[in-house]
Amino acid sequence: MRIVITGGFGFLGRQVAGALLETRTFRGAPIGRLVLADRFVPSRSPLAEDPLVDIVQGDLADRLDEVFAKPVDVLIHLASAVSAECEADFDLGMGANVDTTRALLEAARAQSAAGRPVPLVVFSSSVAVYGSDPALPLPAVVSEATLPTPRSSYGAQKLVCEQLVAEYTRRGFVDGRVARLMTVSVRPGKPNAAASGFLSGIIREPLAGLPATCPVRPGLRVALASPRRTVQGILRVAEAERGAGPGRLDGRVPVNLPALTVTVAEMLATLRRVAGDAVADLVTVAPDPGIEAIVGSWPAVFDNARAAALGLEPDPDFASVVRDFRDLLATEATGPAPID
Repeated sequence: MRIVITGGFGFLGRQVAGALLETRTFRGAPIGRLVLADRFVPSRSPLAEDPLVDIVQGDLADRLDEVFAKPVDVLIHLASAVSAECEADFDLGMGANVDTTRALLEAARAQSAAGRPVPLVVFSSSVAVYGSDPALPLPAVVSEATLPTPRSSYGAQKLVCEQLVAEYTRRGFVDGRVARLMTVSVRPGKPNAAASGFLSGIIREPLAGLPATCPVRPGLRVALASPRRTVQGILRVAEAERGAGPGRLDGRVPVNLPALTVTVAEMLATLRRVAGDAVADLVTVAPDPGIEAIVGSWPAVFDNARAAALGLEPDPDFASVVRDFRDLLATEATGPAPID
């Protein structure tokens, strides 16, 4: 079995790869090769040293021939441009997100047409596909039946890709499934260009003794998931067998991964309780209307029934998310902890 992860050296890519290498199986079958495709490959990485791993480096759209040089059984598509940079540069987002995803699906279709295995394609979408439209406000609780009306270029691009995956699946070109990710918090490492990046930064930086800025009003409610729960969700959606019933994936409808609903104020209060006043006081609230317009358009309360049918549950509380972050920091150097 040959599995490809795009964005394989990004944060989530590393975590998904590490979880697969922990078991070295997919659906109980041994993994023959794990291909990590990414524009940037670190000079030293425990993942790169694993004998099961192959690396494809460069822009994904330019490396698809190499990715599909041998049959791809499973493709987990995590690579994308993120929210704030898509809003700042429309062409960048369309190219990196929509055009590259379409090219990837075409390469998968060509593999199927050649009589090779129909690839299982997992697309990582986002809560950003939702937004409140003046003509159709969001309901108090959002589910997969809620009409997505994105209010950012990133959300629109993710929604376009969802529909492409659904159509290629309907036509039998791929076995596609879509996991809609909540905002992942707390991420280790350096800040990125995501509009939601502060939801990690206001915890990560103070715990490292660094100042952080909160660009939204503390009363804003958000939907979060820890890295562990997010990786667990991606892999559960990937491995689920088709069909109706508990633990199975029916239809072409995306799965909203489970969400923990908290206010930013509750996040900061947890930081103060866990780490003390000196650490919590490193956070300064300085609202940025542009950031709040994007993040505030996303729903915060979800009906998790579809995810629950796959055995997935949200984080129990934000204190557990902070503990998850501390555990992740302890394991990042050697690979992620096993995913339950």
